[in-house]
Parts: sequence; C-alpha cells; structure tokens
Amino acid sequence: MKKFGGILAILVIVLLLFTSFAISCAPEEEKPSEQPTQTQEKKIKAGFIYVGPVGDYGWTTAHDVGRKYVEEKFPWLETVYVESVAEGDAARVIDRLVNEEKCDIIFTTSFGYMDETIKAAEKYPDVIFEHCSGYKRAKNAGTYFAELYQMYYLNGLMAGALTKTNKAGYVAAYPTPEVVRHINAYALGVKEVNPDAKVYVRWLFSWYDPAKAREAAESLIAEGVDCLAFTEDSTAVVEVGEEHTKKGQQIYTFSHYSPMQKFGPDTVVSGQLVDWGIMYEEILRRVYTNTWDNRDYWWLAKEGACDLGGEFGTPINPKFVDELKSKKVKDPIFGEISVYDLIMKRLEQMKEPTILFDPFTGPIYDQKGTMRLKPEERASHDLLWSIDWFVDNVVGEIPK
Repeated sequence: MKKFGGILAILVIVLLLFTSFAISCAPEEEKPSEQPTQTQEKKIKAGFIYVGPVGDYGWTTAHDVGRKYVEEKFPWLETVYVESVAEGDAARVIDRLVNEEKCDIIFTTSFGYMDETIKAAEKYPDVIFEHCSGYKRAKNAGTYFAELYQMYYLNGLMAGALTKTNKAGYVAAYPTPEVVRHINAYALGVKEVNPDAKVYVRWLFSWYDPAKAREAAESLIAEGVDCLAFTEDSTAVVEVGEEHTKKGQQIYTFSHYSPMQKFGPDTVVSGQLVDWGIMYEEILRRVYTNTWDNRDYWWLAKEGACDLGGEFGTPINPKFVDELKSKKVKDPIFGEISVYDLIMKRLEQMKEPTILFDPFTGPIYDQKGTMRLKPEERASHDLLWSIDWFVDNVVGEIPK
C-alpha cells in the first residue's frame, strides 16, 4: 500500500507540472471584442429598371415574372424595381439604385437604356450592370437577350397559311434591329408557305401605347389585313382582333412575350413566350459564386429562353389546329407536309443543340432585290444584331 501511495503521489506531481506547462504555453485569451464574428451568409441586392408598367402584359410583365422567380428561388437575394422609366431618365434612376438602394447588380431592360448603362458602369466600377437587348459592354457591364426571331418565324408560317387576303400585318414599336429582325423573321415564315402574301408594317414609336396600337391595328384591318403580329407591350392588338372576330370578321393574331390568349380566345393563334427567369437565375448565380463575367447572353429556343404559344403549354390554340393541318405545302426535306406538322418539325429542329434549322438561311433578298444571304448561308449573330433592311415581301420602310 505504501508503494502504491508513493506512485500515486508521483503521478499527481507529474500531472500538476504538465498542466502548469500547458497553461504557460497557451496564447493569451482574446478580449470579447476581438472574438471572430460568425460568418454571415452572402447577400445580393438586384435592381431592375423597366421601360413600361409591370402590368403591361407584355415585355415588362415578362421581366417582372422573371424577377419574382429568382427572388423566390434564392434566399440570399433581395430585389427592387422601378417601372415606367423613360429612356432619357435612366441615369437618374441608376444613381438612385446605386446610392440609395445599394444594389450590387442592376438590370436595365430596354434598348434605349444602353448608353446610360455604359456611362454608369464607368461611374460605378464596383457595381455590376446587365443591359437587355443592347450590344455595348464594359468590364463590369454585360448584355443579355432572350431572342425570339425563331418564334416569330413560326408565327409567320401560321399567318401565311391562314390569311385569306394574302395580307399580314405587323404593329411595330421602334425601328431597332431587334424589331426589324422580328418583322423579317415573321415575313420569311409567311413567304415560305404563301409566296403571294405580303407583310404590311405600321410604326408606333412607342413601346407601350395601347391607344396607338389599337389605331394601327384598325388601320391595317381597314386595308384588308387579316393576320396581325406586333411588338407593343399591351393587349390592344389582340383585343382589336377579338372584337372583329366576334362581329364575324375573322382576324388572326399572334401575342407578344406574355400569355395573351385569354384576352383573345377566338383570335390568338399563337405567339412568342419568353422565360427571363432562367436567364436571371444564371446571371445571379454567377454573381453569387464570384464567377460572373461580362459575356453576351444570346439565348434561343434551345436554351429554353423562348417558346411558342399564346399561353404556356399550348403552342397553337386548338381552335386553329385543324385549319393548319388541312393546309399542305411541299418542303425540300419533308416532302408534302401539313403546315401544322411543319411548324412542329421546325420547332423541334430549332430546339436541337446544333440548331438544325434557322429561318435566316439564304437565299434571302431585300426589298431592292439585293441578295443579302447566299444559298445555304446562315446569318451571323452580328448581322442579326445590326440588321437594318427588310426582306422582299415586307411592305413599308425603316425610318432613319
């Protein structure tokens, strides 16, 4: 027992010596104020500038649906928007979003905001800018667009097959390359199934003006037009078409950007639908993960940015399917085929990863008879982005 007690005493002494040594070697305890704070989750604030009201049912509505989508999807994201901003007022609104709202990224969603966006990018180098539908970029300013010319072409196929007067119309906002490109794509579709038909253009010089859009639509109908596509952010053209149809004069319309079939169930054949949400998701995810760059996003059907229909999930209004199936055309590859089946084949081809078909494939001639694209030649991105001429079956001029 004495031997055991001696061993125990030695162990206690060794333990005391080790503890004393460990305490002397330990760093001094940090003061509470010097304790590292818990890592906070990264937050991103995004500002959106809209050219029209969020309830326009067209361009601005579609963008705002995309904004709501990403705000709900990402818990680290906060968004703010300013609607109905005149293009000449963009600089002031950008200043507000930077200085008062403290936005990390600002989306400017109209072609006319382009120059002010680039100036702001130089003024605020620590803020990221994304401009929709423009072509100018900076180190901290990228561009993006959900391109719809493929859908306008498909709408043109329908218009060419359905018209009884060989007169299709287009109510156009501004003579920007985007709008000219879409008019041409629509006209190319019309011509493919109906070489005798023409496309008549009316300019509004406004993105959102229901009264002017209504007046333009009525003017075209008075001249014998029975098919109407448009670039204007209200449902006015659709409503005009529905009114005439209910009175016994069938007018075929093609809605713009947002689902509009409910406003014209007897007139809307199809339209172009856009999903800005998936594009905003891509851009904001890159901002959050520090992988953002100033690339030019040019998303088409194959990326899922755009689709066909007057409402989601319905490429063609069932009311007009039988009529499109009854119209037959001859295609160099598919042989004799109904216009309905041709539309579905073309949509499938354009969604394929390599894009098996593009509407802007030569030979294509302009209004003066000049060949703009040689046989089998496809238009380049740069040509489409800057196009300033009409194809040969368009009636109208491009204002300078």
